[in-house]
Amino acid sequence: MSEAMQRDLKRLIRQDIQSMHAYAVQPSAGLIKLDAMENPHRLSPELQAELGARLGALALNRYPAGQVDELRRALASYAGMPEGFDIMLGNGSDELISLVAMACDVPGASILAPLPGFVMYGMSAQLQGLKFVGVDLTPDFELDEQAMLAAIERHRPSIVYIAYPNNPTANLWSDAVIEKIIEAAPGLVVIDEAYQPFSSRSYIDRVARHSHVLLMRTMSKFGLAGVRIGYMMGPKALVAEFDKVRPPYNISVLNSEAALFALEHEKVFADQALELRAQRSRIQAALAKMPGVKSWASDANMILVRVPDAQRAFDGLKAGGVLVKNVSKMHPLLANCLRLTVGTEGENTQMLSALEASL
Repeated sequence: MSEAMQRDLKRLIRQDIQSMHAYAVQPSAGLIKLDAMENPHRLSPELQAELGARLGALALNRYPAGQVDELRRALASYAGMPEGFDIMLGNGSDELISLVAMACDVPGASILAPLPGFVMYGMSAQLQGLKFVGVDLTPDFELDEQAMLAAIERHRPSIVYIAYPNNPTANLWSDAVIEKIIEAAPGLVVIDEAYQPFSSRSYIDRVARHSHVLLMRTMSKFGLAGVRIGYMMGPKALVAEFDKVRPPYNISVLNSEAALFALEHEKVFADQALELRAQRSRIQAALAKMPGVKSWASDANMILVRVPDAQRAFDGLKAGGVLVKNVSKMHPLLANCLRLTVGTEGENTQMLSALEASL
């Protein structure tokens, strides 16, 4: 790039954007990929052939239309959407998080979320030019009730995010504390249930009690991370406002059809989630026997562990053919922590063996 072009870019692109880092995806070729909370199971050959035939028959020359509405209805039924609510689709939850920030970009607006948490909450605020307020969890990764309520009172945020369960800590927080936060919030509260297929509880049966609460989910953890379908439910009038900033045709006909197909075979994915929950218990039992390793209870398809030396363990796992996520530098509370995605039985066996060797 020429010096003149570099000067132009510095002039044209926002200074805070220039100082940011793009979202990084770790190279995973040749490794067992246990770093991104993906469902490790692929479709059976029979289902692959059936889906391929359906995708091949689509009218790719036409913009998405009625098919997307069919998917909205199917997801509303699958999730048990309350009466009087509506549903909005996004290209993954990431897009929905960005659209919520865009719609709420008014003078003085801010976004508040517990930390450590999903990086897109803070990133969406920064990209939209909003203030982001992070409130530290307790050392055991529970909500700090007093700190959260004090921050809400002081900053009066437009949006409060509550991940249920949280990423990267994988735990569910106290429902009683969440209710207090919802009652105290002067703006919107978004309950992010990205890991709902693996969780012991959902907020769906309580969300209708509050007119300012939105519930967000994704099909990524359902088993369709490559399809990129997120969805958000809330009171019709509220969802209608956010739908105004949604790009037209943001969900492709290919993605819509793949998601509809998956919902038609919901039991296949439910059985996979059940197996992954069993594997999660197996991993936690094995971790409990490893000296110097601490793990936390999980309601997701990942487990947070603390080891004596995170970088050494990460490198040892990688040398053993397993890729996990080193989250030790994301936040001080995560010192020497790794995030382990739950894989297949064989993948988990190799991961546990490589982790033990790295210690």
